[in-house]
Amino acid sequence: MRVIEIAGGAGPAEALTLAEHPDPVAGDGQIRIRVRAAGVNRPDLMQRQGLYPAPPGALAIPGLEVAGEIDQVGPGVSRWSTGDRVCALLGGGGYSDLAIVDARHALPIPASLDFIQAAALPETVCTVFANVFESGALKKGETFLIHGATSGIGVTAIQMAKAGGGRVIATSRGPEKTAAALALGADLSLDAGTDDLEASILAFGGVDVVLDMVGADYAALNQAVLKPGGRWVVIATQTGALARVDLLRVMLKRITLTGSTLRARPADEKARLISEVERVVWPWIGSGRVRLPVHATFPLEQASAAHLALEAGGHVGKIILTT
Repeated sequence: MRVIEIAGGAGPAEALTLAEHPDPVAGDGQIRIRVRAAGVNRPDLMQRQGLYPAPPGALAIPGLEVAGEIDQVGPGVSRWSTGDRVCALLGGGGYSDLAIVDARHALPIPASLDFIQAAALPETVCTVFANVFESGALKKGETFLIHGATSGIGVTAIQMAKAGGGRVIATSRGPEKTAAALALGADLSLDAGTDDLEASILAFGGVDVVLDMVGADYAALNQAVLKPGGRWVVIATQTGALARVDLLRVMLKRITLTGSTLRARPADEKARLISEVERVVWPWIGSGRVRLPVHATFPLEQASAAHLALEAGGHVGKIILTT
């Protein structure tokens, strides 16, 4: 099978090279997916840069989400059959023609979606559900703030928060992105380059939950706009991991600060999360209430170009590799 390797273990986008590996075989409790499309995510960039190594037992090949057909079912698997259309969450190995997956980490592709659309879902939807609805405990009628609103996570978070009954404030940069966030359902869309974010968010009434992918530069803003009892959930630190936190403000507002990663969670925990996503989010996707825009697709052998596109930051929605 073809795979994308990281030459030297880390490097620029050009370090992504096409190679041949032996076809893997599904073991106990596993399925093998003939990959038709794979999502490109910021953790893939970090892995390529040497900043986010694969967890123990995971392949060093990038790629955390795929869609395709099952072409092999391992012993002990009862739910799936060969030929089933599925998308799946992986610890690594998605940039390839074939992917071995824990059978519990796969989801049926809704009939209305093709493989490219489905490949945009698993990593992104699971990340949003785990952090916004579980860690952030967003409830119907509460206000949710998402920074980086036109990223893959951002467009998903806007739609899922709206489907769950929340009000959404989105921040992004430039008029095109602010317009895109409004079109996706945001109640208030702010341009981080020109708008007074703090004043505008406070005028809207403040927020109950923040999903923060920015890090240090927005720490003061998040503390200022959170309501009493608010939840601040960090999932990336693009402007730095060391931030100034006013502990007195945290105490007075009873702010909960938490964060997480998804890739290194135990297999059983991922299986639980996948089950909850199928129960809660899959009906939203099936009905069209949540639909991830795909910004661009690239063939597998052009993985380096896909990474450069993601790094450039001009996308609205997901970037996908196809086989």
